[in-house]
Amino acid sequence: MRIYLAPMEGVVDHHLRRLYASIGGIDLCTTEFIRVTQTRLPEKVFRRYCPELNEPLAVPVRIQLLGSDPTMLAWNANRAALLGAVGIDLNFGCPAKTVNQNRGGACLLEEPNLLYDIVHQVRQAVPAEIPVTAKMRLGYGTRSHYVENAQALAEGGAAEVVVHGRSKADGYKPPAYWDCIGEIRAALSIPVIANGDIWTPADYHQCRAESACDNVMLGRGLLSRPDLARVIKADLAGADYIPMDWSQVLSLLDEFHRETTDFYPKQFCGNRLKQWLMYLQREYTEATLLFEQIKKTRDPAVIDAALQQMRAAA
Repeated sequence: MRIYLAPMEGVVDHHLRRLYASIGGIDLCTTEFIRVTQTRLPEKVFRRYCPELNEPLAVPVRIQLLGSDPTMLAWNANRAALLGAVGIDLNFGCPAKTVNQNRGGACLLEEPNLLYDIVHQVRQAVPAEIPVTAKMRLGYGTRSHYVENAQALAEGGAAEVVVHGRSKADGYKPPAYWDCIGEIRAALSIPVIANGDIWTPADYHQCRAESACDNVMLGRGLLSRPDLARVIKADLAGADYIPMDWSQVLSLLDEFHRETTDFYPKQFCGNRLKQWLMYLQREYTEATLLFEQIKKTRDPAVIDAALQQMRAAA
């Protein structure tokens, strides 16, 4: 079975992908989405979103594109492939209002013919050895037409489909409808990867039972528990495993802070670290204390001092 790290916009950048690859347990990553409008994007955009084009990780990293123009998506997918992308993923799942208002992400689930056209043109533009994949939700306003949408993606040439078990209107409210993913799994001959509300090995087993999907994509669950992929795989193997403790997580947070401080503009200093801490609070009570200490500051020295103080006490 394979476990993918979800491409969570505004959280999972290449720094975090590198850390998670070093932790182990995940088999594939995808970049945050690159928005495609009416522009032929320059090389620097692809390299900014996917530095792994220059420095590959131990796990493959696919480039994700988002947009509604099949021709422009195809041109930019070809450009990414020529630069060395190991795979092209197409985003039909983003629920963000600003994205949907500009005809991107989940709103396209209202147009299965367009889904087909996008995947078909991208597939034609990308060398055969490079997989073209897609990520979708169960619908836009309601959970409907999800089998039809998934079939459109498969018929267009998608090598596999990741399905988040909610509609756009559902947002991230529990539950995830794994049984609906199972309907898609039964209708397609290509691999289907289940996504949504997998926080524990027990959740994985229940998701597999309802969806018939061995392979899963982890997002919030993996951010809240950095070694969740390893925990699930150890559970499947019946192997003993000592979970990651807070001191180990702190080391990751410290490394992440140091790597990202100079990478992002100063006015955004600490934003992604704080985002990660928001998820970590689910599993580690200490994360709440650290978040409260740094939530109002953008001063890297203050953040660093809080991290070192907590590491000394851990």
